[in-house]
Amino acid sequence: MISLTDSQKIGMGLTGFGVFFLLFGMILFFDKALLAIGNILFVAGLSFVIGLERTFRFFFQKHKMKATSFFLGGVLIVLIGWPIVGVVLEVYGFFLLFRGFFPAAVGFIRRIPFLGSLLNLPFISGPS
Repeated sequence: MISLTDSQKIGMGLTGFGVFFLLFGMILFFDKALLAIGNILFVAGLSFVIGLERTFRFFFQKHKMKATSFFLGGVLIVLIGWPIVGVVLEVYGFFLLFRGFFPAAVGFIRRIPFLGSLLNLPFISGPS
């Protein structure tokens, strides 16, 4: 079992609430307030989980500046009050930022009993 420090546990909670508020804000037709709260909680939670220094190093690497600009620009645009445009920019930036983690996440999910069998279906798993 992975042991977490207290600040990492707080960060997991903040990140979870951030994702919840983001999803709930999108379900409620891009509610500006919920999306803004979700963005702030997600970024704060990420900082608590991996630490401030690692967060800055992750976001401000030279080869990730485009992705960071889209993600943080989307957060800023949501805070200004244009939620749909902001969320589109955030999602694009998120995929650019975390695209290196997706193969590892899919590999992990393939080992989960029910989800793994779904991901191994021929039309989902892709060409072999």
